[in-house]
Amino acid sequence: MNKNTQLKIIAGALLTGVVIFFVGFYMGGKFEVQSVVAQSVLNKDTTASTTADLAPFWQVWKILNDKFVQTHAKKIVTDQDKVWGAIQGLAAAYGDPYTVFFPPDESKSFNEEIQGNFEGVGMEIGMRNDILTIVAPLKNSPAYKAGIKSGDQIIKINGSSTASLSVDEAIKIIRGPKGTKVTITVVRKDVKDPIDFILTRETIDIPTLDTEILPGGIFVIHLYNFSQNSAALFRGALRQFVESGNHKLILDLRDNPGGYLEAAVDMASWFLPMGKAIVTEDFGSTTPKDIYKSRGYNIFNKNLQFKILTNGGSASASEILAGALQYYGVAKLIGEQTFGKGSVQELLTITPETSLKVTVARWLIPSGEWISEKGLTPDIVVPFVADKNDPKKDVQMDRAVLELFKLP
Repeated sequence: MNKNTQLKIIAGALLTGVVIFFVGFYMGGKFEVQSVVAQSVLNKDTTASTTADLAPFWQVWKILNDKFVQTHAKKIVTDQDKVWGAIQGLAAAYGDPYTVFFPPDESKSFNEEIQGNFEGVGMEIGMRNDILTIVAPLKNSPAYKAGIKSGDQIIKINGSSTASLSVDEAIKIIRGPKGTKVTITVVRKDVKDPIDFILTRETIDIPTLDTEILPGGIFVIHLYNFSQNSAALFRGALRQFVESGNHKLILDLRDNPGGYLEAAVDMASWFLPMGKAIVTEDFGSTTPKDIYKSRGYNIFNKNLQFKILTNGGSASASEILAGALQYYGVAKLIGEQTFGKGSVQELLTITPETSLKVTVARWLIPSGEWISEKGLTPDIVVPFVADKNDPKKDVQMDRAVLELFKLP
């Protein structure tokens, strides 16, 4: 949590400030302002001044009330539903795929996701070059088991084009009750034709981490997300590492789409002296930057031999942690270029049933670089190539092991 107790994810004013309705009617193919009707508005916010002309908004409100006939709509729209829709449009007008207003149902679903349990197919989606793109499939999810990969571009959902969909609109369609199916059509780099995946939705329990010890005493932490409890679980994994007596460590951040900024800062603090900058939030020219610094747990000495695995599914908080440890020379990155999500969102409660996720800052790695759309470049680039004769073969992990054995 940040100092304002707002959820900060490294995943508006209500339109009720107007007292006058401008109503229009259709005549001779033209809309005209016919009359001014006084209307009481609840919760008027006199501080929300604007020079925008709201007459068209109220014209459309009036026309829809008078003329709309339900043919394809699945429910009767209430006045409150119209307000939620208007606020969604307001948020979408900023053109930022990560700034989204959640009406009651969507807010409930989003809260379930960040708490680690929901029904769907289990994949993180982002927007890259205005195309819906898979950031990462969640381990052991239907998407993961079907073979969906980081970087796949979603061009259709259930046969309909995704060209006009936002990230959250796509998520709303893809999710659904356990046992039901959804068809995802993707375009994959170096594959000629689109690929259809028919996925059966399941209850998704988002994993956080697991550990293993490889031959030769190499301790591996597979970290799958930066959730509310990930910092505590990471601390426990490091305790196991220390107690094992090993000094060779691999942190696997592949297909880790991120999560809480604070979790990344806490994890980096185990490897950095007190006061070292981990990440900087840049709020723009009118607000001072906010620098997150190491808390100085710093329990490891120079005997630590440390490699971090990354790929195109390593995003946001993964990039913060990996970028800081790479910059200070604590660990070398091995694998592929990371996703490049360089923005910070806050989740704000608007009403008890609704919320707003809003981009509040860019974040910068310790060098001062903004890596949005670029990502981090590994010290050792190792493309992942599947071995048909040995599906379990992991060339990136093998390279990390090899590099550790090269060291004294």
